Amino acid sequence: MGFQITGLPEADAVLDEYPLAVVVGMQLDQQYGIEHAFRGGWKILTRFGTLDTAAIAAADPEAFSEICRTPPAIHRFPAAKATAVQKLAVLVEERYDGDPARIWAEAASGEDLLNRLEALPAFGPQTSKIFVALLGKQMGVQPRGWKAAAGDYALKGHRSVADVTGPETLAKVREFKRQQKKAAAKLAAG
Repeated sequence: MGFQITGLPEADAVLDEYPLAVVVGMQLDQQYGIEHAFRGGWKILTRFGTLDTAAIAAADPEAFSEICRTPPAIHRFPAAKATAVQKLAVLVEERYDGDPARIWAEAASGEDLLNRLEALPAFGPQTSKIFVALLGKQMGVQPRGWKAAAGDYALKGHRSVADVTGPETLAKVREFKRQQKKAAAKLAAG
């Protein structure tokens, strides 16, 4: 089927072809629109010329940051996210010999996968659980225990980027998030 997250066929094709683009998209999916976050890998590829982790890790930080800041930037906070992407590339080089797919392909269990993801720059527990659900629902990666590891994000419904398969489901995810924010604000107001 292929990814249909970004609203741009060329950016979705990069997600299909480059595992690093998927990881970068998840890394950028904080305080930024889903479709824009998942265009990050495509933007880096078209501007930098590669998504090779060794090349990204070795890039001059200021030059790489400039690439990421060029409009349209890769994120609302492009300089900070450029640094995070380079840190991700270094980690993938050091631990996974430059192959980001090894993060999930070699995970022994859902718990192991969560631990591997939480070790990535800008991946906290929630981001990691959503990424486990994304791997399971959209990429067919399901190590033993993946549903338990993904928690609520593995459930049916439209809760996160793991459920986005086109414009209609993106709208449903946005509505779910809007309802969650509304409920949280109501609870906070007492």
